[in-house]
Amino acid sequence: MVESRQSYLLAAESAVELLRHPAVAASWDKPSALVEFSVAGLAGHLAHQLVRVGEALAPNGAVQPPITLLEHYTRSPWVQAGLDHESNLSIRRGGEAAAAAGPALLVERSQALLDMQRAALASEPADRVVNTPAGWPLLLDDFLLTRLVELVVHGDDLAASVGVETPGLPPSVIDPVVELLARLAVHRHGPTAVIRTLSRAERAPATISAF
Repeated sequence: MVESRQSYLLAAESAVELLRHPAVAASWDKPSALVEFSVAGLAGHLAHQLVRVGEALAPNGAVQPPITLLEHYTRSPWVQAGLDHESNLSIRRGGEAAAAAGPALLVERSQALLDMQRAALASEPADRVVNTPAGWPLLLDDFLLTRLVELVVHGDDLAASVGVETPGLPPSVIDPVVELLARLAVHRHGPTAVIRTLSRAERAPATISAF
């Protein structure tokens, strides 16, 4: 199987295990580490990344040529929008809706999706193009990388929210996430800002956040 697909599956497995942790259910109705997100909503948003992949893998017939990852993030309104922007409000509503049936059912559904995706991804061609929820096409492996970022970042958010250690993940998962975040940070802030932050704390800008 293509390495990006194995990396996604490892991250998805880690996310499902985190969702299964008793601390998540115990903190379900509490605020999370993310502003405006409850623990339930954040858990739902984390789990929803598997739903997105399941939707993308559905037969989609003819699609347009894929765009690049950089263009994908440039087009996405949530990347630089405020918390009250409709795109971010929709994300929070989606997380709460995904979690509405409670932690046990969320874990059950996520595990079932993961099991199906293990088999499905192994049979997908290398040049498979999928339609994204945003309405534009990406190569399947590029789309999986976007979900990999979400799973790693929000896995850390959820762990911090419920007081457990952030899941340990191998370099095959972490390296592509760090690389993509660095590329997005350079695109947003410029190379000098990123280089200074990584090498010269005394001249570092206030932030080089990718999002």
